[in-house]
Amino acid sequence: MLARLQQLIAATLLALTLAAIAIGSAGGWPWLGPAFVALALIGYASVLGVEFAWLRSSYVVDDTARPRPSELLRAWAIEVTAAPRVFLWRQPFRWRTEPDHLPATAHGRRGVLLIHGFFCNRGLWNRWLGRLRREDVPFVAVTLEPVFGSIDDYRQTIAVAMTRLQQATGLAPVIVAHSMGGLAARAWLAAQTAAPLHRLVTIASPHSGTRLGAHGRGLNISQMRLGSDWLAQLANRESAESRARFTCFWSHCDNIVFPTRNATLPGADNRHLAVTPHVQMVDHPAVFEEVLRIVRETA
Repeated sequence: MLARLQQLIAATLLALTLAAIAIGSAGGWPWLGPAFVALALIGYASVLGVEFAWLRSSYVVDDTARPRPSELLRAWAIEVTAAPRVFLWRQPFRWRTEPDHLPATAHGRRGVLLIHGFFCNRGLWNRWLGRLRREDVPFVAVTLEPVFGSIDDYRQTIAVAMTRLQQATGLAPVIVAHSMGGLAARAWLAAQTAAPLHRLVTIASPHSGTRLGAHGRGLNISQMRLGSDWLAQLANRESAESRARFTCFWSHCDNIVFPTRNATLPGADNRHLAVTPHVQMVDHPAVFEEVLRIVRETA
């Protein structure tokens, strides 16, 4: 469903661009097509700019983690180029190009379950999937649906994928989850009495909510707002032993999860990524290298 929606968005943008070029050529305004493209890019970049400005305003002035304007500008430039590749190419058109990797030789090698965030699908992880396949790490990447449903609705999808991995490898898997996916993984884990989980790695997950949760429609968005009852109930169901298995990556330049420390959790191994925006955190090399280290642990 999400792939078709994003295909429609990409196709609409392309059709409008071609229409502007055609109308400009017919009317003697050759600048019309490039002007439309420039206007779309400026609009998109401006929306991201508002997010980064709002992010900085979430910090108190004397907070040592408050990003400098130069850092925000660098992060903004990274996200301006990274997000379109994900939302207009990888997810709408390439989400099935990297199938799950559960070879007959997988037994005895720890597997990885990859869980995307809001308004995403498994195509988000395409770079990961290619690298994991080359490293011969067993993996399953899921797509969470319904797109705008409750985060609790995703527990069954996660349960099925975890069972597949454990049966293929004979070992408790590692979960790697981006953004809302981290909350979905926590909700699945909190509902288990004896979960077959080796470690949970979250990337830019709004563990304590985000200011953006108050804006937008969808039950899952409302569950991610600051101070939501759903987040409070989830935290109450977790034990200190469970949190000890979490590694939480966060960035002071996260333009979606802010206040940015809301991507951390008490009792977890919280790790900071410098000058890295929300989508780009998925492809940060430090995250992949840490997951690879965890997968290769003998214990």
